[in-house]
Amino acid sequence: EYLGDERKARTSNQFRRMCRNEYLNYRRVREWQDLHAQLRDVTRELGFTANRRPAERENVHRTVLTGLLSNVGRKDPGSHEYRGTRGSRFSINPGSTLFKASPEWLMAAELVETGRLWARGVVAVEPEWIEEAAGHLVTRSYSDPWWDAERGAAVAHETVTLYGLPLQAERSVLYGRVNPESARELFIRHALVAGEWETPHRFAEHNAIVIDEVLALEAKYRRADLFVDDETIVDFFDERIPDDVISVRHFDRWWKEESIADPHRLDLSVNDLLDPGVETPGEEAFPEVWQHGDVAMPLTYEFDLASDSDGVTIDIPIGGLSRIDPEIFDRHVPGLREELVVAMMRALPKQVRKRLAPIPETARSVLDEYRPETDRFVPFLRGELTRRSGIAIPPDAFDPDRLPSHLRPTFRIIDAEGAVLADGGDLRTLKDRLQGEARTAMAASHHGIERTGMRSWEFDDLPRSVEIDGPGRTVTAYPALVDEGDSVAIHLYATPAERDDATWEGTRRLLMLDLPSPSRYLRPLVTADGRAAVSGGPHGSFDVWAEDCLTCAVDEMLSEFGGSVWDRETFGRLLKTCRDQIDDVLVGVASDALEILDEVRTVRSAMAPLTGDRFAPAVADMEEQIDRLIYPGFVAAVGIDRLADLVRYVQAIGRRIEQLADHVDRDRERMERIQDLESARDELSDAMPGSVELIEIAWMLQELRVSLFAQELGTKGKVSEKRVREALARAVAPE
Repeated sequence: EYLGDERKARTSNQFRRMCRNEYLNYRRVREWQDLHAQLRDVTRELGFTANRRPAERENVHRTVLTGLLSNVGRKDPGSHEYRGTRGSRFSINPGSTLFKASPEWLMAAELVETGRLWARGVVAVEPEWIEEAAGHLVTRSYSDPWWDAERGAAVAHETVTLYGLPLQAERSVLYGRVNPESARELFIRHALVAGEWETPHRFAEHNAIVIDEVLALEAKYRRADLFVDDETIVDFFDERIPDDVISVRHFDRWWKEESIADPHRLDLSVNDLLDPGVETPGEEAFPEVWQHGDVAMPLTYEFDLASDSDGVTIDIPIGGLSRIDPEIFDRHVPGLREELVVAMMRALPKQVRKRLAPIPETARSVLDEYRPETDRFVPFLRGELTRRSGIAIPPDAFDPDRLPSHLRPTFRIIDAEGAVLADGGDLRTLKDRLQGEARTAMAASHHGIERTGMRSWEFDDLPRSVEIDGPGRTVTAYPALVDEGDSVAIHLYATPAERDDATWEGTRRLLMLDLPSPSRYLRPLVTADGRAAVSGGPHGSFDVWAEDCLTCAVDEMLSEFGGSVWDRETFGRLLKTCRDQIDDVLVGVASDALEILDEVRTVRSAMAPLTGDRFAPAVADMEEQIDRLIYPGFVAAVGIDRLADLVRYVQAIGRRIEQLADHVDRDRERMERIQDLESARDELSDAMPGSVELIEIAWMLQELRVSLFAQELGTKGKVSEKRVREALARAVAPE
C-alpha cells in the first residue's frame, strides 16, 4: 500500500530515487507491480470478482501450491533435510525465517543448487493441500484389505504419492469404492460366515443356533471334521445375495424388502453345515438321555482336552440317586464303548496284550458278544479277555485313573430346579456324601407304588412292571420287594434281573418277619456243647446263628414253592406252608449246622498241639480251608443241600491231622499240588466273578482234598487233579 501510494504521488525518476534511498530493489518492485496489473486484467476478462478484503494466508498458499507441486517436501526425522519429489533431497536456506522452525511439510518458491540444494521462499503446508491440488497427478495404491466391524464394511490401507513422494501412508478407506467384488467377499466371509456382525436380523439368530447344533455334534462324536469348510458356506450366501451388496448398509437396504418376500432365504440347515463326505454314527450311539428304569439322566458332551469336563457329563436327579448303581456307567455310551475297551486292553500287561492282538479287532469281537441288558460290563470284559488270552485278568487290571479323561464320565447331582449339588468322577463317593439328601428327595418324589417300612403284605398285587412318564417318552420300571432288615419296601428298579434278585430277598425277609422267632425251635435243641460250638464259631452269638439257619430254611422252602411271589393270595399260601413246615426244616438245618461247628471245634482242638516249623505249612493250609468253608452266614450261603458235604470236608481235615505226624513230607507234596489248583481257580474267579463253572470247581477242589487226605470218607462223584484241570480249561475257553 505504501509503494502504491508513493508511485501515484511521484514521477518515475522520483519513485526510482525513493526506492534507492530506502534500499528497495526498484526492478523487483516494478516486476511485482506489472504482475499484479496483469493478473488484475486477466481476472477481469474472466469475469472474476475482486476481493473487497485481502485473502487469507492459507488461501494464498494453496493457490500458489498449484504451480509449485514439484517444490514440496517432507522433513526426514532426525535430520534437517527434506525429501522432495522425484527422489530429491534439499534443505531450507539458512536465511529463511523458517530455518529453525523446520515444519514437517513445506513448499518452496524456488530450489537453488549451490554446494547443495537449497529451498528459498518457503512456507509450511499440509499434505492434504498437496493431495487436493495434485489430484490428477498423484498415484494411489491399496493394500491389506480387512473387515471393519465398526464401519460395517471392508476397508483397506491407501498410500498416496506425488512423483514418488508419499503424501499419505496406510490411510484406511472404504474398499468397496476401490474393489467392489473383493469388498463383497469380505462382507460375506466376515459378517455372515464368521459372525463378525451384531445384527438383529432373525436369520442370524437361526444360523447361530444351527451352528451350535453342529458344534455340539462334533463335541458329542469327538470329531473336528463334521463342519463343512468356509468356502461351502460362502458359496451358500454368494448364491443368494445380489452382487451390489458389499457392506452392512447395502445389505440392510436390500434385506428390508427381501425378508418380506422370502424370510427364510438365508436360513442355514444342519445338512448345509455337515460335510457330506464324513460318516457319522447314529443318535443311538450318543444318546441325549441315559435312561435307567424310571430315572432319566441328561447327557452333555464336551470335546476340549484342556477342560475338566472333557467327555461326557451325566446329570443325575437327586431323587433317583439311591436307585442308580454306579456300575451301570462302566460300559459308557455306545459310541465310546469300543474306544473304552481298546484303552482298557492296552493297559493290560504285555504278555496279555500279545495274546489279544490285534487289539482293535479283538475289542470289536468282544463287544459283539456283550449284552448290556444282562451282562455286567467289567466282569464280562474280564471273563472274555481271560478266556481269549488264557491268562486270568485280575480285578485291579482296569484302573479307571489310567484311562483318558474323556472315557471317565463326570457326574453332576442336581436338585429339582436343576442346581448342581455336587459333581465329580466317582459316583460312589457322591452317593455316600449325599445319601441324606437323596433319601429326603426320594421320599418327596417317589412313585405311587413305592412304600417303605412294611412288616406284612399290606398291598394287593405287585406288578411285574409299571409305565412311567419320562422326558418325552414313557419308560418301563420294575417294582421289587426290597429287604430293609427289620422291614421291607417296594422300590423301582431299572431291569427285570435287578427286580428278581431284590424280590427274592424281600420275599424271604417278609416271610421271616411273619414267622415265629427261630429261638423258639432251636433253644431246646442246643446242648451245652452246642452252645459252646456256636459261641466259638464265626457267628459269635446264638441269635445270629439262629437267624442264619432260619434264612437257609426259608430259602429252601421258597425254592420248593417256586421262588418269589407277586400277589397277596400266593404269599398267603406260601406263608401258611412255611408255618406248617418250618419247624422240621429249621431243625434239620440247625442240626447239620451244629454238627459242622462241633466238628470245627474238634478239628481246631486237634490242631492245637501241632506247633513248630515242621507243621506250620499244613496248619496254615487247614486254617485257610476252614475259613473258606465256615464264615458268618455260611449256612444260608451254601444252602441246605451242601451242609452235609461241609460236615464231611471238616471231618477230612480231622483225618488229615491224624496222619500228619507220620507223613509230613507226603502231606506237603499233596498240599502243594492242590494249592496250585486252588491258586489257578482263585485267579480265574477274580477275573470272572459269579462264574457258575468256577463255583462248581471250588466244590470239586474240596472233594479232591477228601480224596487226597481222607479217601476212606468217600467223594461225591469222580474227582482227580486231571478232571479239575480240564474243568479249569473249559471255564477259560468253553467249547
